[in-house]
Amino acid sequence: MSKVYFTDLRVRNGHSLLDKLETLVKKAGIEQIDFAGKFTAVKIHFGEPGNLAYIRPNYAAKMVQFLHSKNAKAFLTDSGTLYLGRRSNAVDHLQSAMENGFNPIAVPCPVIIADGLKAIDYRDVQIDGKYCKTAKIGSAIADADIIVSMTHFKGHEQTGFGGTLKNLGMGSASAAGKMEMHSSSQPITVESNCTSCGQCVKYCAAKAITLNERKKAEIDRAKCTGCGQCVAVCQYNAAQVVWNNSTDITCCKVAEYSLATVKGKPHFHVSFIMDVSPNCDCWSCNDVPVVPNIGMAASFDPVALDKACVDMVTAAAANTGACLDVHEHGQLQGEDKFKLVHPNTDWKACLVHAEKIGLGRMEYELITV
Repeated sequence: MSKVYFTDLRVRNGHSLLDKLETLVKKAGIEQIDFAGKFTAVKIHFGEPGNLAYIRPNYAAKMVQFLHSKNAKAFLTDSGTLYLGRRSNAVDHLQSAMENGFNPIAVPCPVIIADGLKAIDYRDVQIDGKYCKTAKIGSAIADADIIVSMTHFKGHEQTGFGGTLKNLGMGSASAAGKMEMHSSSQPITVESNCTSCGQCVKYCAAKAITLNERKKAEIDRAKCTGCGQCVAVCQYNAAQVVWNNSTDITCCKVAEYSLATVKGKPHFHVSFIMDVSPNCDCWSCNDVPVVPNIGMAASFDPVALDKACVDMVTAAAANTGACLDVHEHGQLQGEDKFKLVHPNTDWKACLVHAEKIGLGRMEYELITV
């Protein structure tokens, strides 16, 4: 069994939650990794502006201070989004991160957007998976020597919950990689949104996009490889994803991309089971948490960590006033909260596939710190 270390949120005078975080990661064995002189990517979600459920930058600062004590070359990182929010390009993404507290005053290290200015800088990582032969991982993450993930554990509208695997897999991918996970087909163009700027034509490696007689972008389906670069560079939502109706396949692709993210590297993971909002931090708002705050957990095994976190949320009582109807169903201890919130999802598919491809094990021993 993999070991998952857990600490609750009770504190005593003179020993803060930040101190508990450091104690937790040390007990979980993070010091076994040789960080000296190594580029260490701290993979985190900076939160879409307007959302207040993301991990507080204080925790990231504590982790960075610890990594600096081990002489690591640490940096905070995330990759761009497919949708046209405030994190779809590096300029807006960096500004959003700064606004949300991930700035040099609060966190003493650089913030690097992993897949570059327009979310198109990536490395192809060979994995030969069932669904993905290679994974398009943001260059800064792919080039890092060590991966440390810090994950806000919450619900997710497509994968049931957003945990460590979602943070590693979807969160480390370039826009083209995100499209590969979200979509099972080629992108489309919406003429009414097209401004004839030609950026999609310029960046289409397959030369599949041209401007038609109406000066609107048009995709040659025979040439299109489904790479998603047009979706990444279009700032007007004219190039769009065709969303995959099979959440199981998406979950399995997330598992394969997670494997690519940590392939051949030391990696360590922390999950914050706090403000467990029903939806992703990519939303520009957050609803009432589905359960009360539970604690922090850490492990070298991202699969075991996700399974332990979902088990703790399952065992917890639901919050009165959250989106779950606790008045009708009681407090829902022992019920799968994420399945109740997102009934068309199957989060187990990701963990089952991740275990199958050797990323980790669902069987775990929970050790309380």
